[in-house]
Amino acid sequence: MTDQGSHDPDTAPATQGYVPPPVDYGTPPPPDPDSGLKPDIGKRAIAAIIDGAIAGAVGLVPVVGGIVGALYVLLRDGFEYDFMDGRSIGKKLMKLRPVRLDGGKMDLPTSARRNWPVALGSLASVLFILPVIGWLLYIPVLILAIVLGIVEIVSVLTSQDGRRWGDKLANTKVIEVAD
Repeated sequence: MTDQGSHDPDTAPATQGYVPPPVDYGTPPPPDPDSGLKPDIGKRAIAAIIDGAIAGAVGLVPVVGGIVGALYVLLRDGFEYDFMDGRSIGKKLMKLRPVRLDGGKMDLPTSARRNWPVALGSLASVLFILPVIGWLLYIPVLILAIVLGIVEIVSVLTSQDGRRWGDKLANTKVIEVAD
């Protein structure tokens, strides 16, 4: 009978010298929206400039251009077109993606909740279509849009995870992606 506690150097355990096969981890998982990492501020600024330029160019079309441009700013992250892939054209070009923290798919209602604070300025310009009442509302709405724009910029710059007020309202976050 052998004592289990003693070790005989001539009888090595079966696992000694065993090298496990390499593990294929495949493609890395998508970025975790809860990671707390802040996306690059420069990329976000360039994406916003691109989207603003698109909305501005569309806004040059008489009568309907302003409405369509304002709607683009409001709904840009919820379109399901293949070339946009659930994000604005600016974010697509800058490899950014807005994601819902509940894991759901970006959609038009979520985009509207997320973007109304920044779309208010575009929507204010549409007020000029309405005679008298639109002209009277333009200045107060424009002032509110400027204040909200400042709040949005400050919150992106100062929050640890880069979430702006609109992200908090919609329970979303912008992340950097590989595609």
